[in-house]
Amino acid sequence: MVVPLEMGWRHLLFESWPVDPEVMDAHLPESLSSDRHDGNAWLSVIPFTNTAVRPKGFPRSLGVRLPEINVRTYVIRDGVPSVYFFSLDAQGLASVTGARLFHHLPYYYAQISLAMSDGRVRFESRRRHPGARPGRYEATYWPTGEPFEAPEDPLAEFLVERYRFYTEAPDGSIRFTDVDHDTWTLYPADATVETDTLARADGFARPDADPVYYYSPGLDVVTSRSQRPSGEVQNDH
Repeated sequence: MVVPLEMGWRHLLFESWPVDPEVMDAHLPESLSSDRHDGNAWLSVIPFTNTAVRPKGFPRSLGVRLPEINVRTYVIRDGVPSVYFFSLDAQGLASVTGARLFHHLPYYYAQISLAMSDGRVRFESRRRHPGARPGRYEATYWPTGEPFEAPEDPLAEFLVERYRFYTEAPDGSIRFTDVDHDTWTLYPADATVETDTLARADGFARPDADPVYYYSPGLDVVTSRSQRPSGEVQNDH
């Protein structure tokens, strides 16, 4: 990412499962360790839409809308709870290309639709990225209870209150980006997921256990530039 960005994240479903930490660590770069809640690592699939994506300081009217779904886990490095992305599927071809080139994020071009009806979100995504493993996701999700602030619930706080994410560059080095936003407001949620092959495309069997669901109407976000951690040595091989 050449410059910091501003955007909104809207209509998010946090769909999460506990995973054996040893299984998760086998999927992570050596310099990152899985973060744990109640002894478990966690895997999440998160459909939503970005709104008004633009360079920091630019008017919202110049921003673009970018529906997205990502597969992620939770890591810790230097004592900082963070996120690690396995894949991010998004609608915008130019945005996908830019994120891959400048931010080293594993974005994939996909055809995505997100629509609201009677308080429910209908989300459909089909990966169209040349040469990539196929991935599809089709679901309807909705809030089911009263809103609460994420820090009021230990698991919710673990899953969403994170302000740094890591990626692995093509040379094998690790980079991070910091994000700034208000505390998350969440709702208990439910979902009907008809199709999900994204986790499998990233090398995970979809867990048999029922997922934990949270819904958020969203918040606004500012991201930093992509940075290399201090002490990280570039791998030229």
